Amino acid sequence: MTASQHDVIVVGAGHNGLVAAAYLARAGQRVLVLEQRATVGGAAVTEELYPGFRISTVADGGGYLSPRVVRDLSIQSRVDFVRSEAVAFCPQPDGSQLTMWRDAARSAEAIAQFSEQDAHRYPQFIELMDRIAEVMAAQMELTPPDLPGLGWREVRAGSGLLGPIRRLGRKRIGELLRVIPMSADDLLSEYFESPAVKAAIGASSVLNITWGPREAGTVFTMLGNWALGGTGTFRSASAVKGGMGALSEALAAAAREFGAEIRTGAAVDHVIVQEGRAMGVALEDGEEIPAATVVSNTDPRTTFSKLVEPRTLDGSFVRSLGMIKYRGSAARVHLALSGLPEFPALGTGDPDVLRAPIQIAPSLDYVQRAYDCTKYGRYSDHPYLDILIPTLSDPTLAPQGRHIMSITAKYAPYELRDGSWDLNREAFGDVVIDTLTDFVPGIRDLVLHRHVLVPTDLEARFGLVEGNPNHGEMTLDQIFHMRPVAGYARYRTPVDGLYLCGAGTHPGGGVTGLPGHNAAREILADVG
Repeated sequence: MTASQHDVIVVGAGHNGLVAAAYLARAGQRVLVLEQRATVGGAAVTEELYPGFRISTVADGGGYLSPRVVRDLSIQSRVDFVRSEAVAFCPQPDGSQLTMWRDAARSAEAIAQFSEQDAHRYPQFIELMDRIAEVMAAQMELTPPDLPGLGWREVRAGSGLLGPIRRLGRKRIGELLRVIPMSADDLLSEYFESPAVKAAIGASSVLNITWGPREAGTVFTMLGNWALGGTGTFRSASAVKGGMGALSEALAAAAREFGAEIRTGAAVDHVIVQEGRAMGVALEDGEEIPAATVVSNTDPRTTFSKLVEPRTLDGSFVRSLGMIKYRGSAARVHLALSGLPEFPALGTGDPDVLRAPIQIAPSLDYVQRAYDCTKYGRYSDHPYLDILIPTLSDPTLAPQGRHIMSITAKYAPYELRDGSWDLNREAFGDVVIDTLTDFVPGIRDLVLHRHVLVPTDLEARFGLVEGNPNHGEMTLDQIFHMRPVAGYARYRTPVDGLYLCGAGTHPGGGVTGLPGHNAAREILADVG
């Protein structure tokens, strides 16, 4: 190899890789980012799938990016975030609708149409969950300890939790410990009686995992969304002008401004390891690039099965990696529309409400039944649909007068018991349209183009193992000190000089930037 011109090589220009590169370059490290695709962003991209229609293909929204990352990297000056006051628009089968708002009082007023009791209890629920979510948000910026060993360094690092815990109060700490392992359905049933209210709040508890809302630990998922949503409630309600690709370009611009070099179309074949230490990378075209530190933004399984030779690793570590559950269970369906869809449930209401996420999840029973199919290797006949119409926030994404509807459809398991996704892809697309038609009767007449991405497509096109954008399920057995595996939760790996910074590390998936931020902090601590 030639003499090293780089201190750090980051493999993969997904958003976490770009965040890590920016922080490392800001600290004076000479950073090179290598990306095999022609564009940066990984799964956070905007693609022109049809002429004039620019679509956030996988990740969408953009409101979960950590405020710390936004502030440190001056992202607000590089891209425009469009805020929706409505947090969720939830049409019901009987033609009514429930709109949830950032303003708790306004939400309570809407809830009163379904239950006066629920409206009375909603502010109390919001106040408690918001305090618990503060603790959740604080732990997301920590480096997890390598249990059972716990040194003073880890104890000092955990001091960031003290403020949120004090605000939570001693009496409520027990409540935090009680609710986190609960199912969303059990917790919400303690507070509310209306199925519509419970579903409006609880549907997001399963958006990022395979479980249904009656499975243990879904409150943890709900509170994770709450912690970073920036709305003071259960989910985000912001969009990015230009789509998610614009956000990734903003992160790339920040990294370049601090001095990082980014090369696209540069596929890494493997990490060069000598005597147990990373020495650089070899590209698929044969070029070798030396560096003292290598940071992988790919998922743990890919890193240690393709980039590093598994035979050089400890057997117990490899077995632990093999037990990581990925289990992608969502499809993405994009509709290019000739006009704005009409929801009869909205009536003469303000169409700007449709800038919020639209949840086709009338009850938690409905969502649970949609999940039940996955246990038997089938996709749901009546899926939970989480919908955005990004052109209401940014009309430039489509030709004048046209619109985009982007749908995350659950549940669509990675492995089907009968047949393949190649044979069932369009059939599932039909199921999504059929489900949507129950709430938007005229939708078929508006569809100009339809694009369906099932979990196998997400794996093939974007390298998301088993179609899981989170690099592994974000369940209680795969979080904090157990992410990616116990003993290696501090972004370091068994190979000296090789680090992980992707969604497979703490605090997990979603376009937060926190895995990249946290990993950069640990790398800088090591390199001095």
